[in-house]
Amino acid sequence: MNLLDKIRKYESMHIVFWLIKDSCWMLGLKWLGAIMIFPTVTLALYLVYKTLKTRDVYINIAIFFWISANSFWMMMEFFNDNQYKNYATIPFALGFLFVALFYLSGDSSKKAENAS
Repeated sequence: MNLLDKIRKYESMHIVFWLIKDSCWMLGLKWLGAIMIFPTVTLALYLVYKTLKTRDVYINIAIFFWISANSFWMMMEFFNDNQYKNYATIPFALGFLFVALFYLSGDSSKKAENAS
């Protein structure tokens, strides 16, 4: 069983937490939405850790930044009158950077095959 198969259940659980968090945001459930940040970000970090030696780490870091930006924006809407929500552009931009790194890194196994 390869690494991606091993972490698939964590990816699925991560999506469930993310959807619950965003649903709480949509429904205005402030405290439940705020609480759901913790398991969502924790699983995002776990996925980054588990994919450190693979190219997928770039996508998982991008997802971490996306969730961080999304969570910050939600918290600003819930508890801070949206005053600082534009600071969410920083982790959103970092997410785009890591998506670009993912695509620029290419698949190293295919590069090695083509070189031989």
